[in-house]
Amino acid sequence: MGYAVVLGEALVDLLETTVAGEPAYRQVIGGAPLNVAVGVSRLGGQVEFAGSVGDDVLGDRVARTLVDAGVGTKAVRRVAAPSALAVATYDGAEPEFHFYGEPPSYALLTPDDVPAGLIGDAAVLYTGSISLLREPFVSAARHAWRQSGPIRVFDPNVRPRLLPDVAAVTALRELVEEFMATADLVKLSSADAAVLYDGASPEAAAQHIRDLGARSVVVTCGPRGGLVSAAGSTAMLPAPTVTAVDATGAGDSVMGALIRRLLADGIPADLAGWQRNVRFALAVAGLVCERHGGAAAMPTEQELTDRWGPLD
Repeated sequence: MGYAVVLGEALVDLLETTVAGEPAYRQVIGGAPLNVAVGVSRLGGQVEFAGSVGDDVLGDRVARTLVDAGVGTKAVRRVAAPSALAVATYDGAEPEFHFYGEPPSYALLTPDDVPAGLIGDAAVLYTGSISLLREPFVSAARHAWRQSGPIRVFDPNVRPRLLPDVAAVTALRELVEEFMATADLVKLSSADAAVLYDGASPEAAAQHIRDLGARSVVVTCGPRGGLVSAAGSTAMLPAPTVTAVDATGAGDSVMGALIRRLLADGIPADLAGWQRNVRFALAVAGLVCERHGGAAAMPTEQELTDRWGPLD
């Protein structure tokens, strides 16, 4: 089956809540790529996390979360910086993130920090998210992406709060399209598509990304489900019906589930194969939405079966 390498940020989420009627923040370990790595591992896949982690108590908790989840840490670098924070506020189930920490502890990975052979021997390589906005991480990601061997998986994970003007959006679009053009799978949300492509629909964004050169595209659309574009065809799949309490990490769980299926079966030969994978991923995300908080919400295969019954 092989293993996946997940390259990106790990940080601490502070999730808005209330205690005794007063505003408070609940601390959870997160960062989209860390959530992805934990999601892969919880579903039974082998995964190595490559990223930089602060050298403080919060960084110790991040590192322990990875180890406790069964994620490999061969390429985790501890750095002399306070752990970055992502403060999440809510209008409904969807969180809005504000980021704190300079320099960001999550973006200090260098090309030399990734062990020789780790990427080339991997079955799947994932990168993306907010770490790409900063050096030296983007150089590390480019270095890894250029290596031959693994299935390449990309998620832009756009955070509008980090894009102050039109020029910043344009720069991000040019950067992510550099990776998309040679990706075997691009996963993004409908909100990502709207920011990157001036309000484009999921269908239009997926076609544009396919035209760039991406082999397949999955666009998550919240409670409406997910769109998959692959093998010359497109299909929209419904999401399972759930009572969402927290959507933090739902998109990351979709990516984790898709990577798990790629590790098990490789790239699907046709649209029907992709539809099976996306249905599985949407079931994972549905269960995550019924729980609170990021990495801690990622389910095991047994928990999926308990909730949904056997999944194709």
